[in-house]
Order: sequence, then C-alpha cells, then structure tokens
Amino acid sequence: MNKNKVILVATLAMFCIPKLFARQGEIITLSLKECVQMAVEENINMKTVRMDAEKSRQKKAEAISAVIPKINGSVNFQDNLSLPTTMLPAEFGALVGTPGVPVPVKMGSNFSTSAAVTLNWTLYNQTAITALQLSKKVTELNDLSIEKASEELTAEVAKLYFLTVTSSQQKTLIEENITRTKHLKDITKLLIDNGYGKQVDYDRVNVNLENLYTQLDNVEASLQQQHNMIKYMLNIPLDNTIILTDSAKMDLLQNLPETAIRFSDHIDIQLLESQNEINQINRKIINNGYLPTLSLTGQYSVQGLRQEFKNYFNSSLENKWYGASYIGLGVSIPIFDGGEKRSKLRQAKMDIRKTEALLSDRKEKFIADYQNAVSNYFNNKKNVGRQQQNIELAEKVYNETALKYREGLATMSNLLQDEMSLNVAQANYLTALYNYKEAELKIMSLNGQIKSLI
Repeated sequence: MNKNKVILVATLAMFCIPKLFARQGEIITLSLKECVQMAVEENINMKTVRMDAEKSRQKKAEAISAVIPKINGSVNFQDNLSLPTTMLPAEFGALVGTPGVPVPVKMGSNFSTSAAVTLNWTLYNQTAITALQLSKKVTELNDLSIEKASEELTAEVAKLYFLTVTSSQQKTLIEENITRTKHLKDITKLLIDNGYGKQVDYDRVNVNLENLYTQLDNVEASLQQQHNMIKYMLNIPLDNTIILTDSAKMDLLQNLPETAIRFSDHIDIQLLESQNEINQINRKIINNGYLPTLSLTGQYSVQGLRQEFKNYFNSSLENKWYGASYIGLGVSIPIFDGGEKRSKLRQAKMDIRKTEALLSDRKEKFIADYQNAVSNYFNNKKNVGRQQQNIELAEKVYNETALKYREGLATMSNLLQDEMSLNVAQANYLTALYNYKEAELKIMSLNGQIKSLI
C-alpha cells in the first residue's frame, strides 16, 4: 500500500468523510465533493504545484542566511620540499660573509601546519534585507498558486463529473427507448401474423432498433472513456469501478447569482496584486544597490613550524604552536557600475506598469465574463425547464400515436416520426442540463464559490 494514501485515508476518516481507498478491483462510490477532494489530494498537477511552493520556502530560508554570520574553519599542512632562498646583507645577525655583499639564506621550516576559524558577518546590507521581504512575498505568491490550481482543478473535475453523469443518464434513456422499440417490434410482428400489418413497417422498426443499439454502443464507449479520465485525475487504478452518486439535477448555487459583484477577492486578482508587490520590492532591491554595505570580519588561527616531522608528536622545544587573531570592519561603497543598475531599474518600472495594466484589464474582463455567465445561467435554466416539458409532451404524443397504431388509426411512419421527436427532445434536455451545470460552475469560478466544493 502507498504510505501517502494510507495517511490520506486516515486523515479523511477522522473528519467522517467516507473514503475511497483505491485498491485494485474495488468498487468506489464518489459524490461530487468526494471526487473533488480526492483530486486535490492525489492529482499530479497539484503535487507539482505543492513542490514548487515548498521550493519557494527553501528559497526564503536561503535569503535569511544572507544576514546570518558565516563561520568557516580551515586546516592546512604543508611539506616544503625546497625552502625558499632570500638575500640578506652579511651585517645582518651572525651571517658569515663580506660586509656589504648579500648572502643567500634559506628561510622557513620544512613542515608547517595551520588551523583557522574565520567569521564573516554582514552587519548592514539593505539589498539582502529587502531580498528577504521579496522571498516572503514569493512564498505568499506560491501559496496563492496552490489555491488557483486547486480551484481550476475543481472546476475541471466537476465538469467531467457532470458530463459523465449526463452520459449515464443518456444511456438509461436509450435503454428505455430500446425496450419501447422492442415492444413495438413485437406488436408489429403480431399484426403481420394476423394479417393487419406490413412487412415494411416491421423492417422500419428493425432499422430504428439497430440505430438505437449503435447509439447505445457509442454512449457506453464515451462513458468508459469519461470514467477512465476520472480515475486518472484521482489516481485510481483503471481496473477499479467507480459509481457517481450525485445527480446532474443537483443545485450547485444555493441562491440566485448577484447581478454585479466585486472581484477583489478573486484568486487571479490576488495573484496579480501579489505579483505587483513583488515587482515593487524588486525595484527597491535595485535601488538599494546604490547603498554601502557594512561587514564584520574576524579570524583566530594557530600555526606550527617544524624542521622534523617527528617533532609534531614529541615534547621537543620545537613542538610549539603560535596563535594569531584579528577583528575588523569593512565598508563597501558602490561608485560606478557602467549603468547596469539604471538599466535594471528601467526594466523593473516597465514590469510594474505591465502588471498594473493587466490588473485593470483583468477586472474589466471579469465584469464582462460574469455578466455573460449570469445571462447564460438564466438562459440555460429556462432551457432545462422547457426541454423537460418538451420530453413530457413528446412522450404523451408518442403514447397516443402508439395506441392509435395498435388500433389501426395511425401509420408506422407517424409513430416513428413521433419516436424520433422524443429522442431529439431527450438529447436536447441532456444538452441543456449539462450546459446549465457548466453555467453554474462558471459563476462559482468567478465569484469564488468554487471553493465550497473543496
């Protein structure tokens, strides 16, 4: 068993969510919310977005490290195979030679060892401080990206869910039509046997029946493909069986949509506003490049010099270590960079103007999209009711014609024509129903209610 799936099931069980452990060969029942929740947890796109968010948090930790003291240690051992030679005057010390004539002298020891601990601490660097603010804002941006990805995935899964549900409903209607046509076939055969029917009528019913079988095969193939896509998006083994429990008739919007709303809380607006803040901070970072940097440095080291290697390990007079240390302050002042920061600053200002223009345009587009979505919602809602009535009327007409046909008062052509009208009414109803679900999901995506499905 996959450890992550075990943890997921245990967590969902704690919240009383009937779940979905995807072992091979299982039958899994899924409501719309369960389907969405599992997709948000298991879909590969969501996993990669979360990985990107985690990476940004590590970037934040990296930015913090720029203002934390750095301590480094080093150890060095050197075997001087040939000591360097320098020239010293004969008068220097007890050197033997002619006064005024330099004497060559070998300097140093055969072996030298040193160990040091070095401190580097940036006390003030406004660029690093502002970069830390930038890393925090980037982390917030990635968190918003997770929210956006989950909302988009929710809308996609919900559309696929209702497409599959309407396909299943279409399959049921076709099966009912097949049953009705087979019954009509039996009646026609009986009429022919009693000398009241025509063979051509019987053939027409057979043609119609075969057409229905073809429609059924096509719907079943589409339904299988839709089930497979749901399994893929939810990371469910393909040999499992899924049963969708919610109906396409369920209401997604609890209240009628408002005619006008503000989009300041829309995830796309939040993303652009966050991006604009990042651009502003990036401009500050470039400006801060003109400010000086103050650093603290320090070091403590020890050095051992030996003429004989063995003297490292005994108590001879040569076995001594000499310490050294220092501490200092350094100031780095930028003077001229060839116009690099000026060019970067102009680019940053262009990014700010670009984001502000996109933000204004996106708000206007949302207003237009929402008005169209509301109009589409009411139109499709009306169409669903109209097509439902149309189905009832078509069924009534068909039943009356079928009765007249059995009584010899209507022809087979009249009956088949009415049956075709019924089939068209059913198809139009299912199309209107799915369009209605799409319109609801579009409104929920625009006004933020899509989160309620997660």
